[in-house]
Amino acid sequence: MADWNPALYSRYEDERTRPAQELLARVPLASPRRVVDLGCGPGNSTELLVQRYPDAQVPGIDTSQAMLESARQRLPGVAFALGDIANWQPEGAPDLIYANAALQWVPGHEVLFPRLFGLLAPGGVLAVQMPDNLDEPSHRLMREVAAEPAYAGCIGDASRLREPRRPIADYYDLLAKDAVQVDAWHTVYQHRMESAGAIVEWVSATGLRPFVDPLNAELRTRFLADYERRIDAAYPPRADGRRLLAFPRLFIVARRPS
Repeated sequence: MADWNPALYSRYEDERTRPAQELLARVPLASPRRVVDLGCGPGNSTELLVQRYPDAQVPGIDTSQAMLESARQRLPGVAFALGDIANWQPEGAPDLIYANAALQWVPGHEVLFPRLFGLLAPGGVLAVQMPDNLDEPSHRLMREVAAEPAYAGCIGDASRLREPRRPIADYYDLLAKDAVQVDAWHTVYQHRMESAGAIVEWVSATGLRPFVDPLNAELRTRFLADYERRIDAAYPPRADGRRLLAFPRLFIVARRPS
């Protein structure tokens, strides 16, 4: 994929940061020394970690140079580094590995989650939040449009563009046998959006990228128009004229024995 667009991603920063805040609120650590923000993006989640744990080392890791540059401008005193979560290794065992809306992009969760959990210091915590919206109209319609003959040749198998969703009980089982506590829950946010176009703009910064990145400019414009027409029908105006975008998210907080 092309590099991420921090400005587009941050256009809905309040909505994207709320799950990060709610994940952090359930982390049962008072004063960790080493905290890592995996998939830090433009630094909005890192800022939450720095504010809660001002005495901790809080590096941020991301695969996007553009996101890292945006994060460095936001938090010039924090160390941000280029890294791939799939093979990331910390210099020292972290007390908290925090991954907000990042691990859904990394394949092989049956290996990834136990590996990250095993990297923690004794008593450490793995805190994860991932979108769980693959069955929502916003994402189902991406796949439907991508399967049309005009786009399928460029996009390929749309079902393979993101790590398949696992039931929340699977993630519990991946961690519970080695944890003293696993807290797992779902939240479905209802985001008020100004229009169908605003919903398309939202997902254009994240979930829509693997679909449109392979397309040339003409096909991308056609794809987005076809997609927006379907979004307009799937998310009708409410009483105030706005659209409600249902956005399920999965949360996991697991703690290692001390």
